[in-house]
Amino acid sequence: MHFLDTKDLSREQIDQLLESALRFKHGRDRSTPLAGKSVALVFFNPSLRTRASMQVGIYELGGNAVVLEPGGTSWTLEYREGAVMNADKTEHVAEFVRVLERYCVAIGVRTFATLKNWQEERIDPVLNAFAKYASVPIINLESAMHHPCQSLADMLTIREKLGAARKRVVLTWAWHPKPLPMAVPNSFALAAAQMGHDLVIAHPPGYDLDEELIGSLGATVTNDIDAAFTGADVIYAKSWGSKQFYGDTDQEIASRAQYRGKWIVDEEKMSRTNDAIFMHCLPVRRNVIVTDDVIDSPASVVIDEAENRLHVQKAMLAGLLGG
Repeated sequence: MHFLDTKDLSREQIDQLLESALRFKHGRDRSTPLAGKSVALVFFNPSLRTRASMQVGIYELGGNAVVLEPGGTSWTLEYREGAVMNADKTEHVAEFVRVLERYCVAIGVRTFATLKNWQEERIDPVLNAFAKYASVPIINLESAMHHPCQSLADMLTIREKLGAARKRVVLTWAWHPKPLPMAVPNSFALAAAQMGHDLVIAHPPGYDLDEELIGSLGATVTNDIDAAFTGADVIYAKSWGSKQFYGDTDQEIASRAQYRGKWIVDEEKMSRTNDAIFMHCLPVRRNVIVTDDVIDSPASVVIDEAENRLHVQKAMLAGLLGG
């Protein structure tokens, strides 16, 4: 079974995973289900939290992490079917995956959206190429469309700080000097809805997330950032690019310039919440996405949120590979 997103997990399954994460976090579970096993971690993109937390988690579960960086510590990879490999790609995923699974019990993959072709990237072609050829579990460490490990850490953080009851959870777009992928906001919105929260998504006109995904969640979507913050229990800030500018970065940057200064999390907006906690997946650009006054305040839980990546990933790995 692959772990590509949380779409097919029931509320009960997510609850069980979060409870398992808490047992690992508080030392009530010290099992080592990965003893004598290796897990491959394939990074097409830079990483701090994902890479460190996965390596540490695999080690603490008794296993060994094999870290590979295509084009750096391993060969450049082609994923397209029928590709004529006469350019800059050295090895095809078909061979890469089938060799690697002879050594490892699972393969984690991290690959970002290139923001060039929305219709192609929304179906996660690189991640799904790995899944197609693999007979061992493929673990999504962030793809063009989803970041399930991050969203599970987010749900654990909300539960720890505010309890398991339904909360008013606001996912707010924030200005950033360049367009970013949608994986984190997609997965956060999905998981928040799965956990039964009252989900509000705030963004400027033209910055809708994937309609098929968001349309199934029952979320309130608004272009009014001030109204969104009122009465919120959780503020989750993240920037993402607009689908209408995919492939045209210069036009995207020019269009979003009008939102600088307005679409930022600051003390004034936070004062209208219900003493909300502030969340962000990190890395975050200070005084661009969020002001120093907010991220350095007691309301900020970003470090706890980052720590929880370790615990939910241990729970996920134990559940996926511990049998």
